[in-house]
Amino acid sequence: MPTTPASRGPSSGRASVPGALASTSGGRARVSAANGPAGSASSGVYGRPKTPPPPNRGGGRTPGNGAEYSGRKKIRPRWGRIALVAGAGILVLALLAGLGGFIYYKYVDSGLNRDDPFSQITDGRPPKVADGALNILLLGSDSRDPDNKGKAGEWRTDTMIMLHIPADHKHAYLISMPRDLYVHIPKSKTTQYGNTNAKLNASFSWGGTPLTVQTIEEYTKVRMDHVLLIDFGGFKQVIDALGGIDMNIEKDITSIHPPKRQFKKGMNHLNGDEALDYARQRYQFADGDFARMRHQQEMMKAILDKAVSSGTVSNPGKLNSFLKAVTKAMTVDKDFSLADMALQFRSLRSDDLTFLVSPNDGSKMINGEDVVVPNKEKAAALHEAVRNDKMADWMAANGPKPSTAPSAKATTK
Repeated sequence: MPTTPASRGPSSGRASVPGALASTSGGRARVSAANGPAGSASSGVYGRPKTPPPPNRGGGRTPGNGAEYSGRKKIRPRWGRIALVAGAGILVLALLAGLGGFIYYKYVDSGLNRDDPFSQITDGRPPKVADGALNILLLGSDSRDPDNKGKAGEWRTDTMIMLHIPADHKHAYLISMPRDLYVHIPKSKTTQYGNTNAKLNASFSWGGTPLTVQTIEEYTKVRMDHVLLIDFGGFKQVIDALGGIDMNIEKDITSIHPPKRQFKKGMNHLNGDEALDYARQRYQFADGDFARMRHQQEMMKAILDKAVSSGTVSNPGKLNSFLKAVTKAMTVDKDFSLADMALQFRSLRSDDLTFLVSPNDGSKMINGEDVVVPNKEKAAALHEAVRNDKMADWMAANGPKPSTAPSAKATTK
């Protein structure tokens, strides 16, 4: 930065030590006139007393108290210019590092599986209301779950989460939609199914990702910006790339799947196979599928915690293995960019995530099926807050504290 002109003493007319130069980089003002007028013997640089000048080895007069230098003029360093050049150098290095990271993320982007679910939705989509906010539909299908024995094309999504990120990008809200939520499913544009009330996850079975997006957008009136289809079976490699994760087991249980692992209540360190096995269990819990949703949320939170605490995000080698495992487990829409997401949300941590369950009145038998009945009034209020990017206000009035785990029923009052 440019320096201010040196002040001149009232009598000598010669430049004194700079008396009005402030440095913003050091956090303190550098003022030489703090202990006396400029050019006086009692004041020195930054207000410190002057020390006797060193012996003059150049044959001229010894400078001091306004005396002139003889011979070649001594060049004083221009600290402002030096700081400017140094700062510019640091900025260039930071930009190069950022560019390298951006190029790497672009490389990772190229390895993602892609689909175009929005192209098959030609009408009836809700408008985008809040600029800057992002709404991302996360669909989880566990192709390796022993309970998921449907044929190709008949699989149903076990997990549906509406991820809302406010425009300030300082928080994230993950709203789990129960797979058995009883809603209206629009007519599929690719099959003969739809235009009826059914369990939410039937939409994926009948019309794949496009019909699932249609169904959730119709129910919530929230426009989805992106869709991520996650194969939870592939998260084994993600967890193993992190060296395992820590999860709090709710109670002692025995897995219903071979090799019938024993899980003990309390904090446990789990590898990929163990974590997925635990997250799949539901029959041993009174709240059934709500417990599985809760455990899947806890697994995702534990993955983020471990990625940050283990130094994965700051270690190129670990980060590369982690992101490769993640990309293999995901299918995204054609406009989704992992590079953009990483840059925009790099400061988010697990404490910045709030997990919720879509408001509902619990289970009920309808037409011979055990379904989850939505609480339409409370759900509409929640969806309106998401649509208008007012989730912080909604949470203050209705929701649990961010650190509170979602209950088995509705999380609203």
